[in-house]
Amino acid sequence: MKIVKSSASLHITKEDAIVSLKKIERCGRLCYKSEDRITDDSYIKFLSGIIKRGHLSVIEHGSITVIVTCDRGVSHEIVRHRIGSYSQESTRYVNYSKSGITYIQPDFKLTVDDKKIMKDVENHYKKRIKQGLSPERARYFLMNGTKTEIAMTYNLRQWRHFFDMRGNKGAHPDIRLVAIMILSAMKQTMPVIFDDLEICYDNNTIVKRISE
Repeated sequence: MKIVKSSASLHITKEDAIVSLKKIERCGRLCYKSEDRITDDSYIKFLSGIIKRGHLSVIEHGSITVIVTCDRGVSHEIVRHRIGSYSQESTRYVNYSKSGITYIQPDFKLTVDDKKIMKDVENHYKKRIKQGLSPERARYFLMNGTKTEIAMTYNLRQWRHFFDMRGNKGAHPDIRLVAIMILSAMKQTMPVIFDDLEICYDNNTIVKRISE
């Protein structure tokens, strides 16, 4: 049995991000027939203005894929977002009796009793597999805290919606942590798209900065 922290990794380079942003600018300028104003860095001012005006359909022309390691409870909430593509580690086909079950550390401290229950679940899962139960049937015994990996691809508008829904104080504490990790990386990769979204580490929330 292992316990690991949630994590997230973006599958886009800064160079590819710039190419994507320039493509979005090209698409957006069709609306105004201002393609003649495109320069090497004009996408920054253009897209910043697009976002301030709420013309967010334009940024749907760009997307980012993120691979998230989280617990299955969080992954169940992630796939509720319908405008997206998902590929997830399958408990039907992965046999955890070989490697042992990995759990995700929640936002609270696990007690000795908690860990005992988790270990008991692992032992029972392994026992039932040894008795001939297939992984897809033995998954019945897996807990929500079991680690999973999920690749999620959203267009940029949907990412902003994800942060709005999963970064507010009403969201589950564990998915808020995942949202913050993803946004932190995206603010480094595509700052012009996400700079108005602020991470409040004092209460682990995401808020939209009010424009002056």
